[in-house]
Amino acid sequence: MVCEIPRWSNAKLEIDTKSPFNPIKHDTKNGKLRYVANIFPYKGYIWNYGAFPQTYEDPAETDPDTRHAGDNDPIDVLEVGSKVCREGEVHRVKALGVLALIDDKETDWKVLAIRTDDPLAAKINGVGELEQFMPGLVSATVDWFTKYKVPDGKPRNCWAFDAKPRDADYAHDVIARAHDSWKKLIRQPHSQLKLDNVSIETSPSCLSSAEANDAFKALFGGGSIQQEQQQSHSDFWHYVR
Repeated sequence: MVCEIPRWSNAKLEIDTKSPFNPIKHDTKNGKLRYVANIFPYKGYIWNYGAFPQTYEDPAETDPDTRHAGDNDPIDVLEVGSKVCREGEVHRVKALGVLALIDDKETDWKVLAIRTDDPLAAKINGVGELEQFMPGLVSATVDWFTKYKVPDGKPRNCWAFDAKPRDADYAHDVIARAHDSWKKLIRQPHSQLKLDNVSIETSPSCLSSAEANDAFKALFGGGSIQQEQQQSHSDFWHYVR
């Protein structure tokens, strides 16, 4: 997985699939940086939040089980291990199960996973053992995703499968299907997403190292990168019934 958002933080960071080379960016809305609200009793994101590279939830394909199409993004990963990851880190993880969030009538898979180098990785192989060693985390995850948009004036989110997690085998199948969708996507000559890469030689968007280096330099033009201080509302707790 690629870590986008470290646990306990509030900044809404995500892989920008519509920018060259798909950098991790701080999401904005109406010109303002976005932060997830603190929903009591949680502080920010309660896992290391990231994505599986080379996966794609295709909006043109309706999932036969959820009956909703994909959300046009890579598959999300909720890494539940003991260490707080850093933005941009890449880690090998073990899939334990998967939840099917329905967000704006789109399927938004949430894979529960643990880093393979975590002290508990050898003991946790599925959602049953996850509940045994981390009691309450799965139900807290459902509660968090159900409510996290409410402070912004939006309705609660819905779920497929009655908000119950599917097992590790099902999660592996979801990941495999999303990888197949990505393989179709990367071969497309035209897409609304930026597919520039240096390793997929069969892709029309494959660049040489020199081309990629020039294109990367052109993105910044030697300018500096400034970090905006986190908004104060990220310190507040919201109580949602």
